[in-house]
Amino acid sequence: MRIPDFKLERYFARWEFSAPYLLCTSDIEGWRMAELLALADPEARARWESLTLGYTESTGLPALREAIADLYPGLSAEQVLTFAGAEEAVFVLMNVLLGPGEHAVVTWPGYQSLYEVARATGAEVTLLPLREEDGWALDLDAVRRALRPNTRLLVVNFPHNPTGALPEPAMFEALCALAEERGVYLLSDEVYRLLEHAPARTLPAAVERTSRGVSLGVMSKAFGLAGLRVGWLASRDAELLRRCAAYKDYTTICNSAPSEVLALIALRAREQVLARSRAILEDNLKRLDAFFARHADTFRWVRPRAGSVAFPRLLRDMPVADFCQALVEREGVLLLPGNVYDFPGNHFRMGLGRTQLSEALARLERFCEATFR
Repeated sequence: MRIPDFKLERYFARWEFSAPYLLCTSDIEGWRMAELLALADPEARARWESLTLGYTESTGLPALREAIADLYPGLSAEQVLTFAGAEEAVFVLMNVLLGPGEHAVVTWPGYQSLYEVARATGAEVTLLPLREEDGWALDLDAVRRALRPNTRLLVVNFPHNPTGALPEPAMFEALCALAEERGVYLLSDEVYRLLEHAPARTLPAAVERTSRGVSLGVMSKAFGLAGLRVGWLASRDAELLRRCAAYKDYTTICNSAPSEVLALIALRAREQVLARSRAILEDNLKRLDAFFARHADTFRWVRPRAGSVAFPRLLRDMPVADFCQALVEREGVLLLPGNVYDFPGNHFRMGLGRTQLSEALARLERFCEATFR
């Protein structure tokens, strides 16, 4: 397999652990180990204290799969397959489903692996642009036009990275119905699900709405546990999961035993875990609303409806890559320029989930005042 460099990850490799203020990360502030363990129920705590550091079941700890299945009404543990993060799940599913002569449709801008891994299998990929002028909304007619007789996979990501877009329920239902009608698999990247800024807007998971739906989840985003590297696929297609499990034998084989137990603790205490995440987002969104109101001549801000990222646009006559480079070098504040998505315009990704946002914004404000005065 030959695959291009992952531009976003190469950018983070350069700056993520050297820049003191991360204003572009997509995860929620990570939990401290002691605080997470304090949430454990007696059974999970006993698992942790008696844990043996050997191999684990390749499909995932049964209790963990049960806890994941509880996120999806009507699903059972057998309809969940775990992976070492969402990235591995994407890689495995794409290689199982796609190959030369087949076609995939993927929303864009988006996480590069959602289309580059598909291309690397030999499949042809159509990128489906979301547009700022439409509030980053999905155009169902455009989806319908993009589908072909050889389309095997439709990939969407809602809540959306990097824009924070979220479809209306009727639109999502129509999307699921379209996948069912055309007989294509619908990979629904739902790693930001449960971070809706108005919880009543939470959409059902794709796996709940169509037999063609495959829901992708991970502990990294809504649960603030990126270091665990635990992700999953949920599907009602037993044969698809069987094939993915067989392919996984050539990647990680199984998950980290400590990570599985820690993920189980978090999922069993998910209301407390999610309440913390939502509180961080709520506070940070208020700060960002005020910031962008003060700097309306410098930035255009389409307020995200869900998730932990946004995709503002720099309005000044300065390439956004140069803006981000100067900002991190002068103020130590890291933003993610839109060119890592190969997306036109002067957009950049901003992260909403870190507790240092207030100080990072103050430094960004100082930089803008000095640069554009």
